Amino acid sequence: MNRRALLASLVLPLAAPALAQGWPVRPVRFIVPWPPGGLNDVIARTFNDPVGRALGQPLVNDFRSGAGGRIGVAEVARAAPDGYTIGMGNLGPLTIFPHLFRDIPYDAARDLIPVVMFAASPLVLVVANDVPERTVPELIAWVRARPGRSNYASVGVGTAQHLIFEIFRARDGIAMEHIPFRGTNESLPAMMRGDIQAMFDTLPLMLPQIQSGAVRALAVTTPVRVPQLPDVPTLMEVGYPDIDVATWYGVIAPTGTPASIVERLHGEYVRVANLPETQRFLAEQGLIYLPNDPGAFAARVTAERDRWGALIRAQNISVQ
Repeated sequence: MNRRALLASLVLPLAAPALAQGWPVRPVRFIVPWPPGGLNDVIARTFNDPVGRALGQPLVNDFRSGAGGRIGVAEVARAAPDGYTIGMGNLGPLTIFPHLFRDIPYDAARDLIPVVMFAASPLVLVVANDVPERTVPELIAWVRARPGRSNYASVGVGTAQHLIFEIFRARDGIAMEHIPFRGTNESLPAMMRGDIQAMFDTLPLMLPQIQSGAVRALAVTTPVRVPQLPDVPTLMEVGYPDIDVATWYGVIAPTGTPASIVERLHGEYVRVANLPETQRFLAEQGLIYLPNDPGAFAARVTAERDRWGALIRAQNISVQ
């Protein structure tokens, strides 16, 4: 065993660069940690098909859903770091859930390389039409003036939609009741009934509701206004300079994946993101592309993981 281990230690450092130089010579497995048929599926196919053509090998989507994305992300983390298993990384599994779940089956900081963010969804703060206020400061004052009578929705404890209201609670002292739902298909009808006064949700899901007048948009969570809602200010504009939140879609790879493969993936996804047809797709879906140089996505993931962890600890948020 000692002799075998010694040979492996000598051969593997030489084999990895050779492997990377010829990559890819067979199809690449792309794990999508969500069910097929949804927005994650559509986004993955839109990007992976042209990326695969550029690489000369297809990127085959493999759906491994469950546990809010943690099952699929864990499978990426366990995969051989040879460039033939990569996957989709999202905000919750990489930055928030590591602070909420004790039995999470991967170490997001140690086991994964955040390669590139190729699409992002702004969150938009919407209110019911019977809420009289028209700006975020007015909404905060209105909630303060009626303690115990205002509710907000989210798609679950520990999601970004929940945690932004916790930022409001910590900074502004508002006491809105948190009502978690399983999805927008439940929270939106609750808002229409008057059970919910406000919520953050993704722009792709809210844009049709805003355009139809079913709800009103007060702010978006990105640093700049989004082209789909040019008259809606950012939270930064209305007094929250530290809130920069997007639910993003990125490529992740197992730690140890050769740097040349990581660089090639980054370059191809950035190239595809900037194609006119991709930009049209993103706009139609209510998505945006946030430019990120090599290493910038990894730095963002680290910073967001630290920020959400500090908030979760300060507010003593836990998953029951």
